[in-house]
Amino acid sequence: MDITAYIESGILELYVAGALSENENREVYKLMRQHPEILQEVEAIELAIKKLTAATAPSRRAGLFENIKAKIVHLSGNAATDSKVIPMVKSKYDWLTYTGWAAAIIIGAGLFWTLNQNNELESNLTTAEIENSYLEEQIANAKTDLAASKNLLNILRDKDIISVPLGGQGEFANTYAKVYWSKKDNSIYLDAQGLPEAPAGKVYQVWSLKLNPLTPTSLGTIDDFNTDDNKIFAIANANESEAFGITLEPEGGSETPTMDQLYTLGVVVTAAP
Repeated sequence: MDITAYIESGILELYVAGALSENENREVYKLMRQHPEILQEVEAIELAIKKLTAATAPSRRAGLFENIKAKIVHLSGNAATDSKVIPMVKSKYDWLTYTGWAAAIIIGAGLFWTLNQNNELESNLTTAEIENSYLEEQIANAKTDLAASKNLLNILRDKDIISVPLGGQGEFANTYAKVYWSKKDNSIYLDAQGLPEAPAGKVYQVWSLKLNPLTPTSLGTIDDFNTDDNKIFAIANANESEAFGITLEPEGGSETPTMDQLYTLGVVVTAAP
């Protein structure tokens, strides 16, 4: 690390002025502990600032002015008799330099405040835009949901729809579901409100059944069962189903139903011709 370049970069002055971020302050503090010359530089800056602050304090301005005036008069009176040149030792951190530096810090602080205000305004505008977008999306979703609900009601009220209640089985006797089968569009609408949430690592799988001989055909798994609010699922079914069943299977589903995890079962009853 080039210590000299780092010191001359101006970051130590900003550190003393408290104009750095929290992360930058930690970095400077870390380097101060590692490099004594950086620590000495910070201490020198702090001392110069203290001198500048003391010199410009209102309570001392009048006295300072009188002292300077007296010295000027004294030097003028002795100019003819004493021609010695009074040497001036220039400090590394002279007041004029730090007066300009302090002014720069004040201006920088003002710019920093203005930048923060602009960033805050931009942040507020961005938040408002996000909220508006979210609200518009919610309205659009509500309209879509309403249209979907109306469409579903029209389907369920169709005179040709086949309603198949699915009753609970075995130790799951308290569960239930209902299938609405539309042969016109080869689909079923499963109302699974009567099923509990699927355990972790498990999914419900829907089956179309032929009864003689018993032949199950998977209609797929309900992967979003736990997160779906209305628990009504549209499922394609081009089979000549004689019954429907729902089992609980491992994630990804099974090739054949796990019979000891058969939750609901219902037989299709069609009206006599």
